[in-house]
Amino acid sequence: MANKTKQLEKDRRARVEAMRREQQAKERRKSLLFIIVAVVLGIGLVAAAALPAVLKSSNDPAKKSIESFGVSAAAASCDAPTTDKVTGNNVHVGPGTNQPNKTKVKYAEVPPSSGEHFVQPVMPAKAFYSASDRPALEQLVHNLEHGYTILWYDKTVTGDQLKTLKDLADRARNEAAVGPSHKFIVSAWDDSYGAFPSGKHIALSHWGAKDGHRQLCGQVSGAVVADFVKKFPASDAPEPNTA
Repeated sequence: MANKTKQLEKDRRARVEAMRREQQAKERRKSLLFIIVAVVLGIGLVAAAALPAVLKSSNDPAKKSIESFGVSAAAASCDAPTTDKVTGNNVHVGPGTNQPNKTKVKYAEVPPSSGEHFVQPVMPAKAFYSASDRPALEQLVHNLEHGYTILWYDKTVTGDQLKTLKDLADRARNEAAVGPSHKFIVSAWDDSYGAFPSGKHIALSHWGAKDGHRQLCGQVSGAVVADFVKKFPASDAPEPNTA
């Protein structure tokens, strides 16, 4: 009888111990689950907080290549770059010259890649000009003489394309492709000097040491800009060492 009682007590203790271990295992699983949920929630909160900054950084124009702006070169409907006869080298007109009344020049090309110009270039030049704050064309032509590339856009360029141009202008000023002098300007075109050819709304101009060059396109293409500036750098100009 005593042995049977001892066995029953032993079995009871074993069951209690088994129950205790099972309860401890449940508590450990619950604690582990709580920790996992807390970690996942913490990671999610950190990711949610960081996501706007990551998206902003990935879309930051300053971190993009020039080629990434606008459409591809193939989709931009561009003509081949021109080779224009250079005129007006160091020929100043307008205020401060012996031709003070000549304040509007009739240029041979639209847009010009050389020609008579005002005494004072735009200095310091902004990266981007709208129709409301653009300098006189005769001033900007003087900037061309100093090695600037100017991208002109007509009044049909609005909305997303205009935003792309503003971002491209800022990026180009910090891009090695335009040279250490960062001689690049985007400006609204003045139709009173002539209209762009049909279907063309973007134009690039460069005044080289021997020839002028223009390229007209239907849409904004950073790839076209990068290629144009590479072919016709700021160092190739009548006065490349002038600001």
